[in-house]
Amino acid sequence: MPETPTTDSIAAALRNVRYPGFSRDIVSFGLVKEIAADHGEVIVRLKIATNDPAIPETIKRESEALLRAMPGVRNVSIVIDVDAPPKIAQPGENPQADGIPGIKHIVAVASGKGGVGKSTVAANLAAALSRHGPTGLCDCDIYGPSIALMFGSRDPALPTEDNRILPVERYGVRLMSMGLMLEDDAPAVLRGPMVTRITQQFLRQVVWGELDHLVLDLPPGTGDIQLTIVQTVALAGALIVTTPQEVALIDARKAASMFAKVNVQILGIIENMSGFYCPSDGKRYDIFGSGGGKREATRLRVPFLGEIPIDIATREAGDRGMPVVLEEPNGIVAQAYTAIAGGLRARLFDNG
Repeated sequence: MPETPTTDSIAAALRNVRYPGFSRDIVSFGLVKEIAADHGEVIVRLKIATNDPAIPETIKRESEALLRAMPGVRNVSIVIDVDAPPKIAQPGENPQADGIPGIKHIVAVASGKGGVGKSTVAANLAAALSRHGPTGLCDCDIYGPSIALMFGSRDPALPTEDNRILPVERYGVRLMSMGLMLEDDAPAVLRGPMVTRITQQFLRQVVWGELDHLVLDLPPGTGDIQLTIVQTVALAGALIVTTPQEVALIDARKAASMFAKVNVQILGIIENMSGFYCPSDGKRYDIFGSGGGKREATRLRVPFLGEIPIDIATREAGDRGMPVVLEEPNGIVAQAYTAIAGGLRARLFDNG
C-alpha cells in the first residue's frame, strides 16, 4: 500500500526549510500555522511578518520543492499570509501598541562578532539614557550574561503572584539577565527552543513598567535569538557596535545586513576601542586602527554615533560593578557615552 503523508511527517519535513539568512527552521519559529493532508493533497498555511517579498517567495519555493519530493504527495498548496512588521508608535499614540505596553522605545545593541565590547556599550548607554528618562536593560545573551556583573547586582529576579518577573533595579536602571537567575559560576545549559522561550519571557513577562527606553544587549552574531527578538517585539531600531579594524567591520556588515532583511532600522554605528590615550603623556595610540566605524557608517548610509576610547577605568569600573558613566561622569569615555545617548534620544523622540 503506498505511503500516505501525515501532518506529522509534513511538519518534520518542513523543519528542513530555513528562514532566509538564519540557521533556524520555519516550524520552530512558529511560522507554520496549519497543515492539512488528505489522500496526497497537502495544504500548508504560513504567516510571516516582513516587507521583503523575497522572503515569502523563497520559503514557498523551498517548501513546495521539499514536500513534492515526499512519497505519496500528489499536490502541494502553500498559502502564505504576509503581514507588515509591527508598527512603532508615533508621538501622541499609545506607546508601542504592538510592542511592550508602557515602553516607548526598544533599542537593540548588536555586534557581528564577540570581543568588541558590546555589553560594555549597552550597560553604559543604558546608564547614560537613564539620566534623561526611565530606562531598562535586558541582557538577551542567555549563554553568556554579563549585565548583572557590570551593574554589581547579586539580587535575584523574583516572581510575582501572577507568574511574571520583577526586574532588579540598580543605579536607577531596571535590569533583567540570566545572571540574576543563576549562581555566579553556574552555566546556562539549555537547548535552542528553551533559549527562545526564555528570551520571549524576558521581553514579555518582566514587569518593566513605564519606560522611555529599553536597551536590549543582544548576543554577538546573527543567529536565532536575534530573529526571535525582532519577531517578538517592535524595535525602534538597532545600534551596531564595532571596533575600527577590518576584521570587526566585516562582521558589522553582516549584522547590518541581518537587520535589513527583517526590516529593522539601523539607528547608527558606534566605534568602540577607538583609541588609547596614554596616561603619562596624553598621546593617542590607535591600537586597532582608526576611522573604520565612520567609514563603514558612510558606506552603509547610516548615522555614525561616535567613538569610544579604550580606557583602563572602563574595565575597572565594569569589574567593580558600576558603569564608568556613573563612576567617572566627567571622564573622556563618560562624555562620549553621554553625547551618544543624547543624540540617540533626540533621534528616537524626534522620529517617534
